[in-house]
Amino acid sequence: MTLSLSPALRDALERWLAERRGLDGAAENTIAAYQTDVAGFLGFIARHLGGAAGVDQIAGLTQSDLRAWMAHERGRGVAARSLARALSAVRQFVRWLAPRHGFDATVVLSARSPKYQRKLPRPLSTDAARDVLDGVAEHGQQPWVAARDTAVVTLMYGCGLRVSEALSLTGRDAAPGQVLRITGKGGRERIVPVLPAAARAIAAYTRHCPHELSAADPLFRGVRGGPLSRREVAKVMERTRLSLGLPASATPHALRHSFATHLLNAGGDLRAIQELLGHASLQSTQVYTAVDTARLMQVYNAAHPRA
Repeated sequence: MTLSLSPALRDALERWLAERRGLDGAAENTIAAYQTDVAGFLGFIARHLGGAAGVDQIAGLTQSDLRAWMAHERGRGVAARSLARALSAVRQFVRWLAPRHGFDATVVLSARSPKYQRKLPRPLSTDAARDVLDGVAEHGQQPWVAARDTAVVTLMYGCGLRVSEALSLTGRDAAPGQVLRITGKGGRERIVPVLPAAARAIAAYTRHCPHELSAADPLFRGVRGGPLSRREVAKVMERTRLSLGLPASATPHALRHSFATHLLNAGGDLRAIQELLGHASLQSTQVYTAVDTARLMQVYNAAHPRA
């Protein structure tokens, strides 16, 4: 980092990031986002106060300093949602820093987060999800690639997995049985049931895969034998949605949204869905009730004689 920071503050930032990685089990993408957000804030404070930023400068921050930072970020085009994320990272860092250096962090912790309209998930319809599962194999250049793509997509929709979670499976998961143990965000483990369709899709892939699937190596492989990438999964979904005439919102992550929404529509318990998705709080899962309500209102408005 080429930041104008005091050695103590630079060391504190590095130790905080190391703890997030080691103790919290944060993913590398999360660590990179934390580093970018907090480093950007500290860099602004150094320029704003006219010198190297140190612990004393952080301890003496005022609401005016924080408003100046947020105004600067909005002025360079940072969206409210991204700024709220950055402020959350800054709060976490300062909350960690304050007791170690004996200052009151109230000013930073009480800073108001910018308001933004949270986007609702955009799941596929049940028919569209079925079409994706049936149609994804048509674009595989080789039979084993077609079987692989079907297995990945079936897992994401049938088990509610994130792309990263599906791609983190190893050869020891080649015969999952009735459940899979998944390590998700923040190192949180959860047990998800494996539908027979998903088990059959994995079995078909492992029978056709030309690469050795040892227990410790990635289960899903690219054409040359290396780990299958997120980008390739995105390409698979893109080709499939274009062939089916589905909207651009039909992404790999939309399969996870579809899993949750379809379970909820079928009468699934919200708390159980939270556990299946691996959400840390019920609030994250409750967004799917808003999707259900929004869809209900669309039907109501279309059918009501006075709409």
